[in-house]
Amino acid sequence: MPLTSHLVRLPSAGLLLIQLLGILLYPLLEDLHQGRALLSAFGVVVLAAALRMVRRSPAVVWIAVVLAALILALMLANALAPAPLPALLLAALEGSFYLYAAGSLIAYMMEDQRATTDELFAAGATFTLLAWAFAYLFMVCQMLNPGSFGAQLAPQAPRTWMELLFLSFTTLSGVGLGDILPLTPMARSLVMLEEFSGVMYIALVVSRLIGLTIASRRP
Repeated sequence: MPLTSHLVRLPSAGLLLIQLLGILLYPLLEDLHQGRALLSAFGVVVLAAALRMVRRSPAVVWIAVVLAALILALMLANALAPAPLPALLLAALEGSFYLYAAGSLIAYMMEDQRATTDELFAAGATFTLLAWAFAYLFMVCQMLNPGSFGAQLAPQAPRTWMELLFLSFTTLSGVGLGDILPLTPMARSLVMLEEFSGVMYIALVVSRLIGLTIASRRP
């Protein structure tokens, strides 16, 4: 079966694939002259894929639609006239949207007593959505409190989007790898919330899907 047919049948797999491609593309785009515009364009693709998954879930769709519309409007405004306030609002709204999308996917996975193939992909997609959401919240924290995050390399410089996404993934997964540290109380609070979210997600959602998968294979 062609890849496109799989992605249509398994939309969670498509969202996960897009997110993983983003991890590979972001380091290449950040240093380009038109990197900001390309990152924004890719962000629209991720936004559309996440919105499609929200529509399949039992969540309230109009909330996600309103957030997505505000994000697109601020993306355009920030592209035409970059300014600190629109950038701050954009990061806050993107963090809120991805948190809502992650919650919607969790509701999608928890609404029945079986683990479908799409729900297994949704488990991975939800993890990436949570990582994206906290990376945007870290960005908001850094904008409000410069110097919130330090690193061995250029410790006084603002952390890039890729650095904050890296911090988010290492925190959410609990591996503890990385040279980026939260330095202010707000930054440490966000990191602790993400650590708690990662532990609870594995304990409650992923373990449930594993249990349902094993139960479905028993004779």
